[in-house]
This record gives sequence, C-alpha cells and structure tokens, in this order.
Amino acid sequence: MRVRLVTAAVALSVALGGTVLVAPAAQAEAHRPSAAVATAAAPGFNVGGIWTLYQSNSANATLSVTQDAQGKLTGTARTGSATTGTIEGFVDGSYLYFVIAWSDGSRGRYIGSRGADGRLGGVSTDLAHPSSQATWYTTWTF
Repeated sequence: MRVRLVTAAVALSVALGGTVLVAPAAQAEAHRPSAAVATAAAPGFNVGGIWTLYQSNSANATLSVTQDAQGKLTGTARTGSATTGTIEGFVDGSYLYFVIAWSDGSRGRYIGSRGADGRLGGVSTDLAHPSSQATWYTTWTF
C-alpha cells in the first residue's frame, strides 16, 4: 500500500509540474501501518538457563542462555571437547532461532519450537556447509 501511495504522489507531482500536494495530518496518520503489523509475536516461553542440546550427529552441547523480555537470546555454548561458542538469536511466539558462532570459526544455525511436552526440538545447519544438517532436541522442559 505504501509503495502505491508514494508512486501516486510522484505521478501527481509530475502531472502538476513539480507542485507537491501535502495531505492533512489526520489523513497521513490514517495511512501509517499499525504497530501490531510491525512487531513480532511475544515470546511464548523462556529458554533462559543452562541446558543440553542433543543432536542426531552426536555433536551435543551445553548451553548457558539468557533471554530478555522481547525474546532476544544471548549466551555461550560448550561441547565435550571444550570447544566454546557464542549464542545469538530469539524466541518468537512458539518458535526459536539462534546461531552458535564456534571458536573454531564454524557457525551453526538452530531453528526449532517448543513441543506439547515442553521440550525443544528442531533442525541445525552448518552455515558453511548447508547440506550438513542434523536434528536436535532437549530433555529439559521449558
């Protein structure tokens, strides 16, 4: 809708020889998108804490995660081989998304959701090798 309004305003300006008409403030306000459209769903659960992420490729990790009120995730991850990583992501409604940047330079993307049993699960992808994927889950409930 906004693109059409801008296009129409430019066409009208050209047709009027460069004269630009400005709509009254009340009309301009009516054409602004609502705040509800621009915001994400509130986080439906909190994944903050220390928990283990189990992967189908046996690359398990212990995560220490902080989640703020808007659903933003930050934290650290550690594997059994003492490789560490930093976590950045978010919870949006019933879904979560985060990336772990590992100390060896690799980066894994984790996309998942909270199941009816309260456990998390989803799919992980090596961002350098997108065909390398694994499923993941938690035994901890959220």
